[in-house]
Amino acid sequence: MRTNKILKWLDKCCLLLVLLLLPMQQSIAAYNIGPDDVLRISVYGYDDLRAEPRVSADGRITFPLIGEVEASGKSTRELEEAIAVRLINGGFIQDAQVSVTVVEQVSQQVSVLGYVNKPGRYPLDSDSSIVDLIAMAEGIDELGDNKVVVTRTVNGKTQKQELDLRNYLENGQNITPFKMRQGDVVYVPKASMFYIYGEVQRPGSYRMEPNISVVNALPIGGGLTLRGTENGIVVKRKDGSGDLQEVDVGLGDTVLKDDVIYVGERWF
Repeated sequence: MRTNKILKWLDKCCLLLVLLLLPMQQSIAAYNIGPDDVLRISVYGYDDLRAEPRVSADGRITFPLIGEVEASGKSTRELEEAIAVRLINGGFIQDAQVSVTVVEQVSQQVSVLGYVNKPGRYPLDSDSSIVDLIAMAEGIDELGDNKVVVTRTVNGKTQKQELDLRNYLENGQNITPFKMRQGDVVYVPKASMFYIYGEVQRPGSYRMEPNISVVNALPIGGGLTLRGTENGIVVKRKDGSGDLQEVDVGLGDTVLKDDVIYVGERWF
């Protein structure tokens, strides 16, 4: 009886392990090999057949015994099968067990630039979304905007699309993920800013958040000093020419991009 319980427990553990590894295996299999990728290929039991070829510009590799093999566009599993079939059909190895690993992913990459914590080029698989790429870049830094620009080439023409990351993060279950493509460039611009000076604890520039009112902006600047007064607030805003002009706004009015809030000194 105890042995049966142990066997059932082992079966459950094996099933759990398979479920945990399945997404990883699917992700690896989903990656399509392309030009300039570097592969590591081995055949079980045949150490002399180890190779690390780079995929040529026309999508081919050269492997011992069988010569050139078409690699571009295949997943690692598909290439494993193709090499194994060639080895078996050529009479070289009766039961070829081939392993293919992508050592350097060059062909399928996306650039992430701008105000992210780790800009650079990142590998891409068929399931990569805009959120995945931002996560690979270790997130948006404190000055980065939630709206990013994706530049993509379609049929030889450059297209640009603005995406609101907040929408994908807050409503991810209700909207279709934005899938990345090879060669995409993701740019995270600097967020819109407003400025607060005068009698506040921490004067300076601050990142805009949705629907900030003038009175809500004061705590962001650390609140008023002992000499500051809400009755002495002046707001300057850019006009059509880009020049700052004093505007008549109330404490409950919304702060706009590039607004300058000045807190005056109380009169005793």
